Amino acid sequence: MACDIASSAGRGERRLQEIRNVLRSALADALGAADLDARDFIRVDTGDGFLLVAQAELPKAGLLFPLFPDLNARIRAHNRHAGADTRLRVRAAVHAGEIRIDPDGTVSGTPFETVARLLDSAPLRHATAAGTGGTPLAAILSQHVYEETVGHGHEGLDADSFTAADVRVKEYAARAWLWYPGSPIGPRAGSRRESGSGERPAPRTVEQLVRATGHGTVFAVHRGDQHIRHNDRG
Repeated sequence: MACDIASSAGRGERRLQEIRNVLRSALADALGAADLDARDFIRVDTGDGFLLVAQAELPKAGLLFPLFPDLNARIRAHNRHAGADTRLRVRAAVHAGEIRIDPDGTVSGTPFETVARLLDSAPLRHATAAGTGGTPLAAILSQHVYEETVGHGHEGLDADSFTAADVRVKEYAARAWLWYPGSPIGPRAGSRRESGSGERPAPRTVEQLVRATGHGTVFAVHRGDQHIRHNDRG
């Protein structure tokens, strides 16, 4: 799992260290509340965030719930009393796969490339900016993690709370799944699907299209679906 602070640049070294400490503390507390021991993870400092590498035997669902809602609540609580230059909006991305751990503790492998692309994706950036002042935490799951965790009866991981997103970043292109509090596209009101039934509703999608010309971003909501058109010029 990787997380970073949105719009961290330009705040100055002192403020950057303050918000890094806030994220570090909130993440540690959220891990504890989820009965996860921070010592069981390899933590990599990425400058404006952290990369957590979990052991293979840790159930993937445990990295999502109640961790994400709890982390969101802690960041929201901080933001209520923080000034504009120390408020946080955090992006998180989760993927799973085989990695290499060197004797010195260095980690490497293609799963980290996937996490980096998901973390940098336009759908996740848009989700982070949703609502007045942005959402405290927006997360994105790879298709692999989604298939192994969501819709299998795990508490808090109902399919209605996630929205499909087509991610295209550089050479990476794949389906992923967004989660963020207050999403206008989930959870669905009045859903009658019973947890653990094995039935999955047709996914509601967030679409990202790249066009050769034009500028800006267009949002459209139709029948409960949010469609994003984003011109990625980078």
